[in-house]
Amino acid sequence: MRRNALSLGVLIAVVVVAVQALLVPLFAAPAANLAPRDLPIAIAGPPSVAAQLEEQHPGAFDVHTVGDAAAADAAIKDRDVYGAILVSPAGAEVHVASAASPTVSALLTQAAAGLGAQVPVRDVVPLDVDDPRGTGFAGGFLPLAITSLLAGVLVFLLVRRRSARLLALLSYGVLAGLAAAAVLQGWLGILPGGFVAVAGALGLFTLAVAAAMTGLAAVLDKGGLGLGALTMFLVGNALAGIAAAPELLPQPWGEVGQFLPIGAGATLLRSVAYFDGAGSGTALAVLTTYALGGLLLTLIGRRGLAPGSAPTPHRPADRPGLVPAA
Repeated sequence: MRRNALSLGVLIAVVVVAVQALLVPLFAAPAANLAPRDLPIAIAGPPSVAAQLEEQHPGAFDVHTVGDAAAADAAIKDRDVYGAILVSPAGAEVHVASAASPTVSALLTQAAAGLGAQVPVRDVVPLDVDDPRGTGFAGGFLPLAITSLLAGVLVFLLVRRRSARLLALLSYGVLAGLAAAAVLQGWLGILPGGFVAVAGALGLFTLAVAAAMTGLAAVLDKGGLGLGALTMFLVGNALAGIAAAPELLPQPWGEVGQFLPIGAGATLLRSVAYFDGAGSGTALAVLTTYALGGLLLTLIGRRGLAPGSAPTPHRPADRPGLVPAA
């Protein structure tokens, strides 16, 4: 028995170290290799401007040619591009949207510096004045993801009936969205946008995470909890690109992150809060798929009790020497 316990302890240590060896590069590698990769930007000016950018930064930008500053700003506000470089006889100018990504805004400003000294920069869609670096926006997602994951686990472990699980998950999504919006907008004041729209985006995100966790567990038991935590939280958080942008991460991982709840949730909330919902279509579809898929798995999972059923009471076996009552 003692030898078995020692062997189990060594096995646990090996497994944990192996997981650690995988997680460290998963988080560190994307952060250490941030660089623009086919980053969509607009350019208004001579064709030589795009050629000069490509020569100085090969493969960094996906250039959209526009006619003037108004068209460039429209593309930024529609989230078709992250920013624009405008070149006219009067000189060069850079338009950015720090609300889309403060990191990208800084990169575009640096890239435009190669066009000449003292290039003016105009922030078309700025971040909230109470969150000028966007750190509050990025920091708000980790606790939401953790609590939503925990909610999904608790619903699976403590709520047995399928109908009750569905009610618990839907209630959590609504309440979590309202509470998170109230904190971020009313208390901290770091997020603009309409309250209902922001609460809806946050509620869908939290429901997607919680429902997926409960649904996976309902089908795969505790293995589903491990799978959900690994893919949606550990991998999803590393590949979300919340503080930077998906196009700055090594590909295809930046794109993969947008098909996981944290990446999609950040994109949806950013679009709703700062861009009147522009560019939110894919993120909305991804989160809706996770939410509905999780609820469906919860409904059909074999781990819950059917509605209206009750557990069979335990009947102790007859003990010797006792005579059943007549």
